[in-house]
Amino acid sequence: MTQSIQTDDRRLQPYLGTLQKIVSEMGPQRPFQSTLKSLLHTLAENHDFKRPHIVIFDPETRTLKLSLTDTPAKAQNAEYEPGVGVTGQVFASGQPVVVPCMKEHPAFLNKMFGRSEEELATLAFICVPVLGPSDEPREGREVIGTLSVDTPNTSHAQLEAHCRFLEVVAGMIANHAAYMQEEMARQKHLMTQGLIVGDTGEGTFNPANIVVASKTMRLVLNQAAQVGPSRATALLRGESGTGKELLAEAIHQASPRRDMPLIKLNCAALPSELVESELFGYQKGAFTGAIQTKKGLFELAHKGTLFLDEVGELSPSAQAKVLRAIQEQEIQRLGSEQTILVDVRLICATHQPLEELVEKGLFREDLYYRINVFPIFIPPLRERREDILPIAEHFLRMYAEEYSKSIKRISTPAIDLLTQYHWPGNIRELKNCIERAVLVCDEQVIRTYHMPPSLQTAESTATDTNLSFCEAVAKFEQELLVDALKKARGNMLQAARDLRVSYRIVNYKVKKYGLDAKKFAVAKARGMK
Repeated sequence: MTQSIQTDDRRLQPYLGTLQKIVSEMGPQRPFQSTLKSLLHTLAENHDFKRPHIVIFDPETRTLKLSLTDTPAKAQNAEYEPGVGVTGQVFASGQPVVVPCMKEHPAFLNKMFGRSEEELATLAFICVPVLGPSDEPREGREVIGTLSVDTPNTSHAQLEAHCRFLEVVAGMIANHAAYMQEEMARQKHLMTQGLIVGDTGEGTFNPANIVVASKTMRLVLNQAAQVGPSRATALLRGESGTGKELLAEAIHQASPRRDMPLIKLNCAALPSELVESELFGYQKGAFTGAIQTKKGLFELAHKGTLFLDEVGELSPSAQAKVLRAIQEQEIQRLGSEQTILVDVRLICATHQPLEELVEKGLFREDLYYRINVFPIFIPPLRERREDILPIAEHFLRMYAEEYSKSIKRISTPAIDLLTQYHWPGNIRELKNCIERAVLVCDEQVIRTYHMPPSLQTAESTATDTNLSFCEAVAKFEQELLVDALKKARGNMLQAARDLRVSYRIVNYKVKKYGLDAKKFAVAKARGMK
């Protein structure tokens, strides 16, 4: 009996190792699509699985479409109807199917990968359903797609074990697959509006300098893509530093006016008496110091876009004139009675609660309804922590290049600092934080002590009063050792050279802290393939 249990443990060990790796790769900072691609690669690498792929159901066309694969498919646009082929049967029934030999199974269609006759005779096929996320029992959950692999012909028991393992994996990716289905629907909607081209997702609305990973920000970009082609006034809401100006640029680039000027004005940056002259211009002699006629921003933005940041700061007089410019599409320069026709698309932004300002009589109600045609709310960074690491890495690359630093990455403890901080200044504060870290860093890795004091905590700097001096030193020592092993791809001899200590010491410390040097070699090898 004991021998049987040990044998089962040995059989399960590869599956458990793979599941542990999948769990570690499904962190909240990872975009869902890259997570799924990494998962498929892990299945191919850790087991003798070939062509792992995910097929998702498109509710609009009522067909199953190849969505992600670790192996290039000869028929990327291959589709299945529910009930047709093995994949269609699995989707329709919600039950897994094991095909011991592809060539001998009448329902196996071989539409996606163009397998050779030899492969059809020597490969088995396993397909399991992917159910939608739900708290209901399995029987009540909707099938949204399938997860499939090719594997060499083997015993029935081994194929059944593979099948049960893949069912577990399919359950783990339920949320990610649901996001993929939503993304397919979004792409279809944008294609019908002419905002993207092609069927493969190439050329999607992907504004420059906007890095997103979270679902909420993808919805924000979706809204920007929807309003971009129109001339409707967009009102961008959100805290300071969330990227309202960048989103305004993206909306302008998505519009037919993209080749015309995008003129910007921060209404809070100028005294109220100067804002009107900036917006509408003035005639020579209109006031003391007006020695020549000046065009206003409305004129400069003719046929283009005018972005008014902090629009809640406009004076009552300026509000009345902006309202007239929107309604009548004409302005008057200060000191002139002549009207000038202007064709301007307006984008406004504010961090203030305009509704409260309207109630207090500080903001015109009619102007509020004029600019609130298409509101877009940008959530603060603390509410979309999945975006923190990708944005930080973007700024790291940017400033490392600007300051000629050979910094490669951000250490894990430093990442923890970034993701745990509440970021009252949002992306602007994160940008400043990374710039400072790059400036003070003289290594190839950003560490916790390179971060500004506002991010530091007793725990992160290993000065927590609960830690003894030896414990604090050990914590820092372990971090250095892990970084050296990552850099050396698990080679302890090279790690010893980099740390300028003997191999014996590195070997002792690895055992002391219970580290597995091999996993660093595997992680690097996977990244290189």
